[in-house]
Amino acid sequence: MKINPLKGMKDYLPAEQKLRDYVQGCILDTYRASGFERISTPILEDMENLDKSEGGDNLNLIFKVLKRGDKLASALASGDEKALCDMGLRYDLTLPLSRYYAANRDKLPTPFKVIQTDRVFRAERPQKGRMREFVQCDIDILGDASCNAEIELIDVTARALLRIGFSDFTVRINDRRLLRGMLSSMGFADEALDSVCITFDKMDKIGVDGVQKELEEKEMPAGAIQALVEFLNQGEFSLDKVASLCQDAALGENLRKVIQSITTLSGGAYQIAYSPSLVRGQGYYTGIVFEITCAGFSGAVAGGGRYDNMIGKFLGQQVPAVGFSIGFERICGILAEQNFAIPAEKGKLALLYRSEDNFTQVLEKAAQLRQSYTVTVLPQAKKLGKQLGNLEQQGFGTVAFADNDELKPLGERQ
Repeated sequence: MKINPLKGMKDYLPAEQKLRDYVQGCILDTYRASGFERISTPILEDMENLDKSEGGDNLNLIFKVLKRGDKLASALASGDEKALCDMGLRYDLTLPLSRYYAANRDKLPTPFKVIQTDRVFRAERPQKGRMREFVQCDIDILGDASCNAEIELIDVTARALLRIGFSDFTVRINDRRLLRGMLSSMGFADEALDSVCITFDKMDKIGVDGVQKELEEKEMPAGAIQALVEFLNQGEFSLDKVASLCQDAALGENLRKVIQSITTLSGGAYQIAYSPSLVRGQGYYTGIVFEITCAGFSGAVAGGGRYDNMIGKFLGQQVPAVGFSIGFERICGILAEQNFAIPAEKGKLALLYRSEDNFTQVLEKAAQLRQSYTVTVLPQAKKLGKQLGNLEQQGFGTVAFADNDELKPLGERQ
């Protein structure tokens, strides 16, 4: 029997889990204090739903579950590989939420402000920062078509990060419709815009030359590529400049309102920046997209956007929706690397008892001590000195004994 977890999955030691519980607690408290309610959905979803979810590259990373019994035998006999699986593990929490809302909307308020903190699964190649099982912490607002939903989600998510202890971060924001409008004005065909956006999203990594090369490899129109390259080579480009290339002036005004509102709400505690190359990989995003980056750390610690068409796949009618997901694993990793100490925590006390002590009275004493300490009840070892040394290594600062009222700080042990 193998004792190690599967590749891309992890066992967490008590100290690691303690940090994860603290981070998740900060996030949940902030979300709930803002009126969001938590739900749970199954980890398995119907394969048809997953296949049609427009999850971008994530669709290639689905853990699929084989059919069972006679259905599997029949599928094998058919020779059709696609018929072998009828369900899969969820790769994010957006599709399950959309299905959940479609099934329960008559029981839910409008707008529906919802929390999901749960495990998701992707068949990644395991490496640092890429796990096959990980936790996402999402908040979504369903049923609000106005940009007030984006403003509130960004504000609440930023406050959660501030509460955890992050400060030097930037909210990057864009609107896919603005980007598509700009690219369309340059001569890219409507049916090619998604592909062009995917390339444009890589600009921070591959530069203007890399964007040009990839678009040429995709055989995009030479004139359109040249227009885009000339635009990019101008250097900094403002929201006003991009909006001027779009026919719908309201798109620029909408995004400008979000940026101005968040700038005011931030009170200078964090930054917000227009990022015209921000696209995000999921194909279900329909409008404003955003992510949060921290100085000194590569990659984003949160991301999300508007996905007005996803719920409509289940209902046959559009339901406005927008969500923001905190990169829980990313944040926990950063804090662990910084040797983050959980603030304002009760000290750990070990209450030791002997076999002849009345255990009911021991637990009553522990209950009294818990007003001031986090108390663990343990049998007293024969080698008390060794036990106290082990307790100190485990982070206990104080020891008490069931048969007397003395509290002994472990650091003062002789």
